[in-house]
Amino acid sequence: MTEHSTTRIANFNAGPAAMPQAVLERMQAELLDYRGRGLSVLEMSHRSADFAEIATTTEANFRQLLNIPSDYSVLFMQGGASAQFSLCVQNLDVRGQVAYANTGYWAGKAMDSARALSSVIEVTHCQEMPLIKVPNADQWACSDSASFLHVTDNETIDGIRLHEVPRCNVPLISDMSSSILSQPVDIKQYGMIYAGAQKNIGPAGITLVIVSDELLERSAERSLPPVFSYAAMAKAGSMLNTPPTFAWYAAGLVFQWLLEQGGVSAMAERNRNQAGRVYSALDQHELYINRIHPQNRSLMNIPFQLKNDSLTAEFLKGASDRNFVGLKGHKSIGGLRASLYNATTDRSVDELVDYLDIFAKQHA
Repeated sequence: MTEHSTTRIANFNAGPAAMPQAVLERMQAELLDYRGRGLSVLEMSHRSADFAEIATTTEANFRQLLNIPSDYSVLFMQGGASAQFSLCVQNLDVRGQVAYANTGYWAGKAMDSARALSSVIEVTHCQEMPLIKVPNADQWACSDSASFLHVTDNETIDGIRLHEVPRCNVPLISDMSSSILSQPVDIKQYGMIYAGAQKNIGPAGITLVIVSDELLERSAERSLPPVFSYAAMAKAGSMLNTPPTFAWYAAGLVFQWLLEQGGVSAMAERNRNQAGRVYSALDQHELYINRIHPQNRSLMNIPFQLKNDSLTAEFLKGASDRNFVGLKGHKSIGGLRASLYNATTDRSVDELVDYLDIFAKQHA
């Protein structure tokens, strides 16, 4: 896929987020007539040979990107990560106790869902020293009595990422909604990974679950409606009911684009570079405040505040005048936030860094 010169604004939305222009153009070209079939993917039966090919290729490319072992299943589900907050407990809690790392807004949401279904152990929480930091994993109060340990790899709202994979004697489950495909992952360290699509995968509407055969056996023993059962969905190839076919197709195009870019290793290098430039711009001016310890600074989501909060509206107005979108912070914490997912262009980052410098000098 090649990108053309169509003018597009700098998109820093946290999700739904920027998608690669080449993917959008491919979708546009194939929207009315998918590869000469005379119909759109939107109109195509999920039982057809054409969609079966789309589904098979999409999963194969996803497995290649993350080097997913053969003893792990890939599920294409619905309901977003929020549905998985409950489904992981319903499918995998065999001891009546689950453990959570409480590292931010979405980890808290996941814990709240789990509390309605099981006994929850909090193994760690963020500390302010004075910067916000996740304690090193060797300080976590891991419990062997829990059915699993749940972590949120990257906090989209708080801008916090885990800098290490915890080592516990129970299966590790990770919400990677805002970090999936941004860097290589050792899948074998996890019992299950799940991710909502609308950040690095594609349009909203589909959720990917990577789950080990061992945990699928647990799921098979649970009494759940089939569409909520990991084991049943795996057995049916994620097609117990009509899946979100267009989102599945779009994700496949994103996976193809990622492979053409050099895969997740290439993305990781670019993400580190882009985030580093933005953090550097924030750090060199007293006007900007980022309260996350460097060890836990997210490469995907960069929240920040202005030393004088009354300037926030002016900052956003100037950003809008420059055709930037998505820089307003989440309503739960306010301030500002720049999300730098895989599809964020270097040009957008350059323009943002320039604006940060200009605005700070104007208000020095």
